[in-house]
Amino acid sequence: MAGSEQKRLMELQMEALKEEHGVAKNDDATNKLRHNNDRSENSRKIAALYEDTAEYEEELACFEKELKIINENRLSDVLDALVKNTPEYDGDYAVELKAILEAGWTQRVNVDCTHPKEELALIKKTAFCDVLANLSEDDVRETLVKRWEMLVAIKSEHVAEERAEMKLRGMKPDHIRKVYRKYHGLEE
Repeated sequence: MAGSEQKRLMELQMEALKEEHGVAKNDDATNKLRHNNDRSENSRKIAALYEDTAEYEEELACFEKELKIINENRLSDVLDALVKNTPEYDGDYAVELKAILEAGWTQRVNVDCTHPKEELALIKKTAFCDVLANLSEDDVRETLVKRWEMLVAIKSEHVAEERAEMKLRGMKPDHIRKVYRKYHGLEE
């Protein structure tokens, strides 16, 4: 008991000295100089290994968001919903949707022989929003959903390949991702 009382007395004396000299209680830990490795040359090299993967993950997230918008909205509202909910996109969804529809219908007309050529001609000469009134909504939605599901699958595969390559090099993809995020200030 005497030892613990003496230890407590010394702690109190040390606190009194700290107060007397203007040192805060928790400053001991913060006064120690720590080197921040988040922006070191080694961190830069490790972060560079994740550049492609990060780009693929970003594209994958965008495609998944767009697919969700297509699935959750009426076809007549899809274009407006995409534009409204993805302000970071700098392309033209009207042109993109029409091109996807045209490619899908070309497949259906020329290869599958399931739809008349007149529908393809209509798609080619009409804006996306106007063509919806003349085509089967189920066919149009199926075409759009197939396209976005394919994009999601491709980007998912790219991410998996990049992560597998990191593992083959003997590295941990999650650690590299963490270093990448810290290096670029993207802390979660």
